[in-house]
Amino acid sequence: MGKETPIYIQIHNQMRKDIENGIWKVGDRIPSERDLAVQFKVSRMTLRQAVQTLVDEGILERKVGSGTYVSSKKVQEIMVGIASFTDIMLSQGRTPTSKTISYHVKPASVSEAENLKLAEETMVLRMERIRYADDIPICFEVATIPFSLVENLSKQEITRSLYRALEEEKGLHVGHAEQTISAMLASEKIADYLAIKRGQAILRLKQISYSKTGLPFEYVRTQYVGERFEFFLEKNS
Repeated sequence: MGKETPIYIQIHNQMRKDIENGIWKVGDRIPSERDLAVQFKVSRMTLRQAVQTLVDEGILERKVGSGTYVSSKKVQEIMVGIASFTDIMLSQGRTPTSKTISYHVKPASVSEAENLKLAEETMVLRMERIRYADDIPICFEVATIPFSLVENLSKQEITRSLYRALEEEKGLHVGHAEQTISAMLASEKIADYLAIKRGQAILRLKQISYSKTGLPFEYVRTQYVGERFEFFLEKNS
């Protein structure tokens, strides 16, 4: 008996299979725990365990006062090489858009100068943006670029896709990136930007992007909604 799969895991497996087979689609509200307990002929406590396991895995999500829904598929960035937000979205069949919060040319801060290997007070472009996938806010981004690299580019070109603009207009080919990921809780400001609750889990990414010639051309600080984005790391043996 001890080796038998627990009932709640059996229910979890069946519910997951139903989702994978499209019986419940992304965004669908699943039946109530009471109805599911009757359907599977188990107690509500056992059924709740199965549902909670699916919630913990990110397959289902609870919405207070509304019910439990099949989660939207998370945007995924594979942490090998470097790609723009725009390219990541397009590769996953999502429509990328952004909203510019601020866009200023000013002297580099100490940390910006250090990370971009610039002399102090070098002029940089600093822009803050909310990035969206299919009109859903995914992250809040603060990007700093040496102004000398972008002074002849339009704001539209830069905010639409910086990497493409640099490659097409400046001949700068994107190389590698140094990235640091950490976890934190959303501040009131960030929560408002990303349409989440204050204190909700977010992922913070700091990235320095380099050209193929080794020139650091971008310093980015990004805060991602944890339940809408994930990083996939590939380790070579």
